Amino acid sequence: MSTTSSGPALERGLSNRHIQLIAIGGAIGTGLFMGSGKTISVAGPSVIFVYMIIGFMLFFVMRAMGELLLSNLNYKSFADFAGDLLGPWAAFFTGWTYWFCWVVTGIADVVAIAHYVAFWWGDLPLWIPALACIVLLLVLNLATVKAFGETEFWFSLIKIVAIGALIVVGLVMVITGFEHNGASSSFANLWNDGGMFPTGFMGFVAGFQIAVFAFVGIELVGTTAAETKDPEKTLPKAINSIPVRILFFYVGALIILMAVTPWDLFSAAQSPFVGMFALAGLAGAAGIINFVVLTSAASSANSGIYSTSRMLRGLSMEGDAPKTFTKLSGRKVPRNALMFSCMFLLAGVALLYGGDSVMGAFTLVTTVSALCFMFVWTIILLSYLVFRARRPHLHDASKFKVPGGSFMPYVVLAFFGFILWALTTQTDTLMAMAITPIWFLILAAGYLVIRRNPQHQALRAAHLAKVAHERYEASAYRDAESFAKREAETAAQVAEDIRQ
Repeated sequence: MSTTSSGPALERGLSNRHIQLIAIGGAIGTGLFMGSGKTISVAGPSVIFVYMIIGFMLFFVMRAMGELLLSNLNYKSFADFAGDLLGPWAAFFTGWTYWFCWVVTGIADVVAIAHYVAFWWGDLPLWIPALACIVLLLVLNLATVKAFGETEFWFSLIKIVAIGALIVVGLVMVITGFEHNGASSSFANLWNDGGMFPTGFMGFVAGFQIAVFAFVGIELVGTTAAETKDPEKTLPKAINSIPVRILFFYVGALIILMAVTPWDLFSAAQSPFVGMFALAGLAGAAGIINFVVLTSAASSANSGIYSTSRMLRGLSMEGDAPKTFTKLSGRKVPRNALMFSCMFLLAGVALLYGGDSVMGAFTLVTTVSALCFMFVWTIILLSYLVFRARRPHLHDASKFKVPGGSFMPYVVLAFFGFILWALTTQTDTLMAMAITPIWFLILAAGYLVIRRNPQHQALRAAHLAKVAHERYEASAYRDAESFAKREAETAAQVAEDIRQ
């Protein structure tokens, strides 16, 4: 995408506290509350290292995204810098793939929300809470971007409080030596039952296959760049705090869970959060955690509606989507794009009555969505590598450089290759990998049509000319740097000779 697209500007209505909580909310997926039981049951205590490694790798993806966004404040999202650095094809594939990721995830969230509400009102038709959720989130997003920020702020705060409460309650149980099922709560439970890797190497690998899905949405803060107040301060702060969040929310919670209850007593079908609060004698533990997971799913759907509408607007401004999505309402929100995305969420209402076979297929589709998130993360890293090669002067001037920036992107890309291999070790995820290329074939067919229009031809021609110019400038810059370095070394040597 170009960085100079004309059109009315989005409002920078997201403050520092909004960005920090949006970043936290993106890092804490619903999978932590509901899926961690399955992850622990297949990987045992080694799941701690699984989450640490994934979090460590994705931190560099986020740092790369941050350096790129801050190198040009005209970038509205990572689809913009992908198009600017890799070419118009990258903007098209990244923007539409990210839209697809969140629409599918949002449909899953709507289905989940309807079932969570049924916990309290079992006789209520499932379509009512599903439709009410879609309408409510649409209204909140249509108001102002600040309304989205406020909603996400409180949703994220609920998740933080729930995890904080789990850690505090669990610590008390460990300190007091709480006993249940013939076992005592102790940190020794982490290594007493078969060591840290009780299920062997393949069990450890299976942990990656499940846990990586809990991190989808961590890049969400990158779609807020155009609506963030003082992005030079708020974005680095949000990104740099990711390691602390991973250690506290994921690693901290999992350590406490497995210290209170030996890992081999966890059930893949039950939320370990519910189990631990119930053990602690907390009245209504199931209801409380049900509420937390409900808000977590609502948070995910809210984020999906927000991010897809911004991506659609960006695609529209570059001619990769209908022009109607460019329009902003009087409150400076992309109203048409919001409504378009919400239309697809209505598919979740239909799926509620589809039966088990449809839900099985739906699980497969959400796995495809997670694979597509990995594609977006890969595009961010490739964009960063091109940025360093073609714009060394901007990299040198950056105040937010990627640690190990010349080496770590390749390490993370190799790690993604490992994840793809891990996904081939399970039947359901292998099926998802076989299906995923269908989406990219559909996109390729769409791109072959789009690229024929004069606007796209002009974009490609301009991009090729820009690449040639930037390569020339990069070469001249490096020559000048090398000359200056040699001159400095010569001057230093002359000064040393004079002193002697």
